[in-house]
Amino acid sequence: MPEAFAPLLAALARPGRPSSDYDLNPGTVLPENRKLRPAGVLAAFEETEAGLRLYLTKRASHLRHHPGQIAFPGGKVDPGDAGPVAAALREAEEEIGLPRTAVEILGTLEPHETVTGFMVTPVIARLTASFTPRPEAGEVDEIFTVPFSHLTPASFHVEARRWRGGMRSYYVAPFGPYYIWGATARILRGLTDRLGP
Repeated sequence: MPEAFAPLLAALARPGRPSSDYDLNPGTVLPENRKLRPAGVLAAFEETEAGLRLYLTKRASHLRHHPGQIAFPGGKVDPGDAGPVAAALREAEEEIGLPRTAVEILGTLEPHETVTGFMVTPVIARLTASFTPRPEAGEVDEIFTVPFSHLTPASFHVEARRWRGGMRSYYVAPFGPYYIWGATARILRGLTDRLGP
């Protein structure tokens, strides 16, 4: 394993905490019998001369769900998937053209519950071969990378907006022109917390 990935491996070896879109909203009362749909997202890191970089996408602006938002490649577990990891790999191949043969799975973070009713498993991986990013037509407007150095507590802050009649707080981690927020930012914050000082 390349030395550059040592911090990620160390982070995955540390215990994490539960993760959800409700973490910053402790007063939220959730129904006990709610059914969450399983999903997987791929946090794929590539080693470059400048250090590790993480692949993210900007979703197409016309989509019904989360238009224009910054997201990991990924999606819900389909009947043909063996689980969240398989779903993450399949979706990454579809959304950004990343062949699953060019990926090595390093581990997973705690599943993250979203306000849209998904239980998302973040899959941490490294690229083992170069590839040509190819955005899925109609689904992805842009593919970009964020430096590993962006994953520090100083990159994150909390904002709030009105949602379903009340105020909901959430993490944001802006990077250049990209407004990373919501579930994506919360998952990245969970990884950042594991990285330690």
